[in-house]
Amino acid sequence: MAKQPPPPRPRRFPFRRILAGAARLVLAAAVAPGQTRGAARPPLPADLEKVHAALAKYEDVVVAVHDGYHSTVGCVQYPEGGMGIHFVNRALIGPVPDPMRPQILLNEPVGDKLALIGAEWFIPLATGVKERPHLFGQAFDGPMEGHTPLQPAALHHYDLHVWLFKHNPLGMFKRANPEVKCPTTGYTVHHQ
Repeated sequence: MAKQPPPPRPRRFPFRRILAGAARLVLAAAVAPGQTRGAARPPLPADLEKVHAALAKYEDVVVAVHDGYHSTVGCVQYPEGGMGIHFVNRALIGPVPDPMRPQILLNEPVGDKLALIGAEWFIPLATGVKERPHLFGQAFDGPMEGHTPLQPAALHHYDLHVWLFKHNPLGMFKRANPEVKCPTTGYTVHHQ
């Protein structure tokens, strides 16, 4: 009888290599809290780092709603970029801006979630504000009319946008961000 070759050795399943590869993929695909894909947020000045830290809890939109920030529903888009969906806390509106308590949080739709991308300090003229407000060494924009259809045109105000959670290539304090995208359908509001 002919001698049979030994049975083939069972192949060892490469668990370690698969786990290492999966870990690399997860790390490569991860999005840091407060960041959507794209350019990373540059370091902030110390005063804005404090604000960023104080607002980080609002990366969970349910926490924002619980604390009085309510959605305007519309996602605001300008030709030069987006602002996202505004969550307004009417209890914080007054004539003097509090650097740690913005009246508006800006969120971007990302898939089926909302990502916190920035904040807006909003001061209506009806509060009795006498002069153009300043915060973080920046003069507020305005006075301007309300942005219809999400605000009445008669809601004249000053505002200051700060892109604390998403890089804005136009600048930290510009009103719109070309990296912010609103959906092509649904509640997107296009402004000129």
